Amino acid sequence: MELRPLLATDFDALFMAASDPLLWEQHPEPDRYTREVFERFFDKAMESRGALAIVDRKTGRIIGTSRYYKHNPESRDIAIGYTFVERAFWGAGYNPEVKKLMLDHAFRFVDRVYFEVGEENMRSRKAMENIGARLVGRTELPLWDGRMHPFVVYEITRP
Repeated sequence: MELRPLLATDFDALFMAASDPLLWEQHPEPDRYTREVFERFFDKAMESRGALAIVDRKTGRIIGTSRYYKHNPESRDIAIGYTFVERAFWGAGYNPEVKKLMLDHAFRFVDRVYFEVGEENMRSRKAMENIGARLVGRTELPLWDGRMHPFVVYEITRP
């Protein structure tokens, strides 16, 4: 697996990776597998300038994405999220490897990394706990249409 900056030309490959409805069943936007919703997601990823493509080295195929966002140099923290990997790669260690690479890089610049996870997304919450993240709070965040949705916040601090 390798990470590289997400490019505008990656849209079709990433949309193919995201087009499985079961991938999103616990997500706050369970219809993200549709082209219209995914286009908004992809546009925001490109605007963030912190989005990464997750590439399977064996095939060279994009199998998911993750991104850095909400960097705050004054408080020396950043968020990592918007991560997904095709279901065919679940349980194969891709998500923890992505997070480890991203955390190692982030801790060169910040002291704290946090993750905002949909409160009902038990798969992602378990994944956070599996990488050693600590549940530190709850919040509400707007979805793309402005509706507020409950999220939980996990953190990992620099060792």
